[in-house]
Amino acid sequence: MHLPVIREFFSTMPHRSHLFSLRIAHALRECFAEPYSRQKFIRDLLAGVTVGIIAIPLAMALAIACGVAPQHGLYTAIIAGFVIALAGGSRLSISGPTAAFVVILYPIVQRHGLGGLMLATLMAGAMLVAMAYARLGRLIEYVPEAVTLGFTGGIAVVIATLQIKDLCGLVIEEMPEHFTDKVWVLAQHLPQAAWPALTIAGITLAVMVLWPRLRTPVPPHLPAVLIASLVAWLLQNSGVAVDTIATRFSYIAADGSVHAGIPPYPPLFALPWQQPGADGANLRISWPLIVELLPASFAIAMLGAIESLLCAVVLDGMTGRRHSANSELLGQGLGNLVVPFFGGVTATAAIARSVANLKAGGVTPVSGMVHALVVLIGLLLLAPLLSFLPMAGMAALLLVVAWNMSELPKSLHFVRTAPRGDVMVLLTCLLLTVFFDMVIAITAGILLAAVLFVKEIAEMTRLDDISANVRIGPSGLPEGWKVFKITGPLFFAAADRVFGELALSAAHLRGMVLALEGVELLDAGGLAALNKLVESCRKNQTRIYLCEWQPQPLKTLKRAKFPQVPEHVMIFPTLTQGLQHIPDDPSPTP
Repeated sequence: MHLPVIREFFSTMPHRSHLFSLRIAHALRECFAEPYSRQKFIRDLLAGVTVGIIAIPLAMALAIACGVAPQHGLYTAIIAGFVIALAGGSRLSISGPTAAFVVILYPIVQRHGLGGLMLATLMAGAMLVAMAYARLGRLIEYVPEAVTLGFTGGIAVVIATLQIKDLCGLVIEEMPEHFTDKVWVLAQHLPQAAWPALTIAGITLAVMVLWPRLRTPVPPHLPAVLIASLVAWLLQNSGVAVDTIATRFSYIAADGSVHAGIPPYPPLFALPWQQPGADGANLRISWPLIVELLPASFAIAMLGAIESLLCAVVLDGMTGRRHSANSELLGQGLGNLVVPFFGGVTATAAIARSVANLKAGGVTPVSGMVHALVVLIGLLLLAPLLSFLPMAGMAALLLVVAWNMSELPKSLHFVRTAPRGDVMVLLTCLLLTVFFDMVIAITAGILLAAVLFVKEIAEMTRLDDISANVRIGPSGLPEGWKVFKITGPLFFAAADRVFGELALSAAHLRGMVLALEGVELLDAGGLAALNKLVESCRKNQTRIYLCEWQPQPLKTLKRAKFPQVPEHVMIFPTLTQGLQHIPDDPSPTP
């Protein structure tokens, strides 16, 4: 079908136009096509301020979890958060660094440094733009829930494991790359856990758990971080060493001096491949490096697409509106194309922050752009105060994020109620994510789910002997003849079994009639299996009559120039005509 025809088709179905639409700033245009009043702007402004305040500590914590300095998380929320809100297809999505990417980005930083991460983000952004123009916005519909629950659960396990070091105040020079090695090293160092870190982490977790019971509009992680910072400040004033952002990170000012904490400067333009690599020197871009980063970039693009579209679907369910899936992919791609040039890491829509935006009163993408500006103001004005945030408190915050991301109650319910094959897919994705990486997990999960689906569909194709059916007529069939009915698709996985059973029956028959009104699909594999059956019947001198073909299988036969051999292989439009052509001669059964 040509593109203009597709456009015309969707234009006649406005309730499905969101599945096809693709334009930059789709959500913003749609909102501004309606009257944008002062009241709406005030609601967007208040929601953007609320979400911006929420995003500041989260963006810093997620950047640290990815293995980079906290300011890079803020840069991501500022640049990508603004560009995606401006260019995307979902009204209320808030984009920035998210926990889902930690499991992919952390290994990239270990192997290729910040520069490698920026280059991978750039490549992923290009892939997202390509996916948008390929109209893959319905991608989320083709990812089974078992795969989503599996890899999100695996990501949660990895994130939680990475937080143990800071949560317990462990001094570990360098964490190993593989999960099992990480667990072994952490277990060896656990006896050295520092009580100040455990105290701060415990207080942070307690506030995170108890605060929601107060039923205030203030999200729990804000008071948790503030109280943790206060405790850290009191401990430091008492002479107790506490690991904070200021003690862990530093930056070089414009005059060449080194300062603790994070720089109070806006994100500045710099080429991604001029950022430091794993050895501290500027990354040297090369074709082998691009090839090496390609699988991780693909995983970033796939995960970014899945998470952003899933977020948009959740918001649609809460608002009753429709997002433009392809436009949202385009916005996400543009955001990830731009953000590496300003020191940001990979970004996608964050479900928790987006829902907070809705609940705070946001109505248009303006709230997302305001959120980005609030993060920028926070960086410029509050950088010295943000440097006091304790690492143990940030780790506890991410531990709660990992718990929420795991959706453990939902996963346990799924395991109890879902078919065994789906449970196998979930566990496979979870274990592969934990012990290997996201590329292998998503690929293996989707392939396994597809194979199990093919198996289930193939088992739906049935072969029934209807020789005694009333449709045959009162006189019955001549000796050595039988009538079979096939129901279900005849594709490669089902056709070999069905036609194989018929070939065994043909060895003892003079002829057989196949009623195929229940077959709506015949693919190349099914056609090959049918040809094998015909050849087997020819060798056994068994006649085969094919009746009641549906349009698609009949077209397949015509395109393949399926041969009809009179008195041997014949096709009839109805079963009745096929039965009328059965010869009455009493020739012996082969």
